[in-house]
Amino acid sequence: MKQRSVDLVHRGGLRFEAATGSGRTIMFGPAAEEQELSPVETIAAALGACSAMDVVSILDKKRQVYSSYRIDVRADQRGEYPQVYTRIDVTHIVEGTVLLESAVRRAVELSAAKYCPVNAMLAAGATEVHHHFRMRCTGAEPKEAAGEVIVTGPERQPDIVA
Repeated sequence: MKQRSVDLVHRGGLRFEAATGSGRTIMFGPAAEEQELSPVETIAAALGACSAMDVVSILDKKRQVYSSYRIDVRADQRGEYPQVYTRIDVTHIVEGTVLLESAVRRAVELSAAKYCPVNAMLAAGATEVHHHFRMRCTGAEPKEAAGEVIVTGPERQPDIVA
């Protein structure tokens, strides 16, 4: 089992400096103009980053050739406490010269259902996560496609090893 660690130090007001066990430093706080991070927004960003790392790795293994790739994450947060995310939409947007719709869909599905631990943690709670894709192949066989791949969350959890 891998153990992760983070030490937080109060830096005044609502500011906290986090030092991770891997040597990274993150400043949490309300001042976005000073690059302080919101803990809740960081969760949405972590979901996107975790899934993106999986998808890129899988697309590379499937020998897909993409020139641009980005993730759009939109999250709905409850107004009452605890202000958890109730729904998150994660859209993978891929463009390239060699892209098969089946490969893109499968990469997103594998990330959501098997590999991304951030998605698994969110899906184990109250959050419903919708995984979508949009792709545009500009190569020899041009094609555009889009759709929802999988929904994880309450009643739709991926396999989680206990």
